[in-house]
Amino acid sequence: MKKTSTRLADGRELIYYDQRDDSVRDAVDRRPLDPTVTTSEVRRDPLLGDSIAVASHRQGRIYHPPADECPLCPSQGDRLSEIPDSSYDVVVFENRFPSLAGDSGRCEVVCFTSDHNASFADLTEEQARLVLDAWTDRTSELSHLPSVEQVFCFENRGAEIGVTLGHPHGQIYAYPFTTPRTALMLRSVAAHKEATGGENLFDAVLARELADERVVLESEHWVAFVPYAAHWPYEVHLYPKHRVPDLLALDEEARTEFPQVYLELLRRFDRIFGEGEPPTPYISAWHQAPFGALEEFEGVNRDDFALHLELFTIRRTSGKLKFLAGSESGMNVFINDVPPEFAAQRLREVASS
Repeated sequence: MKKTSTRLADGRELIYYDQRDDSVRDAVDRRPLDPTVTTSEVRRDPLLGDSIAVASHRQGRIYHPPADECPLCPSQGDRLSEIPDSSYDVVVFENRFPSLAGDSGRCEVVCFTSDHNASFADLTEEQARLVLDAWTDRTSELSHLPSVEQVFCFENRGAEIGVTLGHPHGQIYAYPFTTPRTALMLRSVAAHKEATGGENLFDAVLARELADERVVLESEHWVAFVPYAAHWPYEVHLYPKHRVPDLLALDEEARTEFPQVYLELLRRFDRIFGEGEPPTPYISAWHQAPFGALEEFEGVNRDDFALHLELFTIRRTSGKLKFLAGSESGMNVFINDVPPEFAAQRLREVASS
């Protein structure tokens, strides 16, 4: 992998990740852009104890542009985009309309491929490995920023999810706090550790799932399963079999095997609802241990956390979505329309050809 860092016309950082070591990335951003101005602010809710970001400048972000005006495609002739070069393998750049910025963290865009009409599932194993390497490199770099406590790599796929740019891409949020979902996990890990005299909760969960009927696929270094208490109609958790706290700690064997396993999962997701159905909308989310202090989670350290990926769709059946209505949105109590055992069976049935 070759990494080349440059700057866009408004001062934002852009990084090319190339498979070839002889790639030259010297294209200049020729757009007449003013410096980026953001209004990001983090506010803490005193009742719930969590934090939210207020980012009014995002109201003006680009919304469903035509394909020939996609800002994530390479620049061609007089059509100038966020990527100055005429081609690329993987690109990461600072979001022009970030939810978090400055002392409130950082937001980046990850373009998986220059092919506007592709999806992550269309990538080769070599391309998917390059994305994994980019995620890992950005996790490392962002974790050293003084304002960053947790790094979150994710992909929103599909208009039903709320995606406003059709080009295959994901994002990275570098939060200035430990996210509420991660905090809940760490509290559960701490309580289980104390109650069992030191047993790791992630290890216990993984052992239980490996012995149950909800395993979707398993390889030498990874296992994917529908969790016992899945929140979403079709939800898969992907774990390395050897517990590590973050992407940086994955060994070479797991990193090499990841593209094959992950691409298979994504291709199965597109087959859930049968041939002729539109692509399955999904969210793919990496969960990594925070890089900040963990004193509030008594007895827990970073190595107690287990890196894992959660992949889920809001489509519950053909033509119907799972909406977060009163119970989910009002009380955070999910009601799942699809039994996890059925979801696992379906995902085993639709193994890609």
